[in-house]
Amino acid sequence: MTETAPRPPIRFRGRSFMAMVLAPTQPVADWLSDLDALARRSPAFFSGRPVILDVSGLGLDRAALAGLVADLAARDIAILGVEGAGPGILGEGLPPPLSGGRPAADIAAPDPAAPAPPPPEAPPAPARSLILDTPVRSGQAILHLEGDITVMGSVASGAEVIAGGSIHVYGTLRGRAIAGAAGNPQARIYCRRFEPELIAIDGLYRTADDLGPTLRGQAIEARLVEDAIKVTKLD
Repeated sequence: MTETAPRPPIRFRGRSFMAMVLAPTQPVADWLSDLDALARRSPAFFSGRPVILDVSGLGLDRAALAGLVADLAARDIAILGVEGAGPGILGEGLPPPLSGGRPAADIAAPDPAAPAPPPPEAPPAPARSLILDTPVRSGQAILHLEGDITVMGSVASGAEVIAGGSIHVYGTLRGRAIAGAAGNPQARIYCRRFEPELIAIDGLYRTADDLGPTLRGQAIEARLVEDAIKVTKLD
């Protein structure tokens, strides 16, 4: 009788992904109109992005929430989960409920016969700043949520730089720069030549159309002032 090799133990994997959170405001119809305007200015903004829907404070019932999810699906925005929904609203036909938190690293199922493992060593402190010596090319997406990003060259149209802290571009900023992505309203954006598709700080954004031509091609600083992005020319 041939013995079969033992199967490997089941492993549970944890993995961290960057998800965009959409938080609609009332009236929802007007918010959807603003979303459509953003999509016209930057058609690929939601392309391939995992999206979480935060409905905290909207007071939606099940039918209204289902309608909102359908409206977003019609715009090719697939919702992976919902935050802030009232009890009993979610269920069949709607995305699952989610809450904040970061998944851990790979987790192996415990073996009852194995001795207890030693306590894990503390991980090294993450780098606070990411410095890129080369330009960010079209189609590239640079993500660094632990601190600032400094680009020694330019950021091309169609490229994206996402930082938990501030963003410094020593060349031309033509793509999208998203600072304070980990919830940092003190984050800022600096660049030597300002020609962006979109800039955002702590969830607030402005597109090229919103920014106008006045500061185009200038060295600028962008920061939040009273829940609005203020862009000023650097001397």
